[in-house]
Amino acid sequence: MWLWARDRAPLSRSGRARGFTLIELIVVLVLISVLAGVALQRYRVYQELAERAAMQATLKMVKTGLQIRLAELIIGNRQAEAKVLERSNPMQWLAEKPANYGGDYRHPARRGYWYYDAARAELVYAVNNGEFIDIAATDGLKEIRFKTRLLRDVVNFGGMTTETVTGVTLVPVTRYRGP
Repeated sequence: MWLWARDRAPLSRSGRARGFTLIELIVVLVLISVLAGVALQRYRVYQELAERAAMQATLKMVKTGLQIRLAELIIGNRQAEAKVLERSNPMQWLAEKPANYGGDYRHPARRGYWYYDAARAELVYAVNNGEFIDIAATDGLKEIRFKTRLLRDVVNFGGMTTETVTGVTLVPVTRYRGP
């Protein structure tokens, strides 16, 4: 008799068995699944924010390499050679290329990698997590393209007015908005 009583569920003061009802268990499972869904959605947004930050950091690094190369040309009094910067691969001016640089552009591009499209003279980033990025591309590809542009200004020097190169930058060819 003693063994049989020990195997039974413990009783509360009212004499009913303690434990979860089926309704309580379903409510808990629904709450956990809703919270998991929200957490997963936020995780995806944060992944895209991190990807965008890494893309912008790489862009700044490439812009700095271009600006250093232009400064070398200006110091050497070779501004006329600056036009080459608009038609050449901007990654070549970096001491060390990014780990996710894939070289010459090929279709389809590997997601999360940078490429140089020599036919268009554009630097291309193939978006990895593009669920929340709005890209204004006509071909439906999740690629963001950039072109090297020389900045020019009119300078008065010794009574003469001349147009000269004053800077270099990367401008987006593809409009994009992200999270």
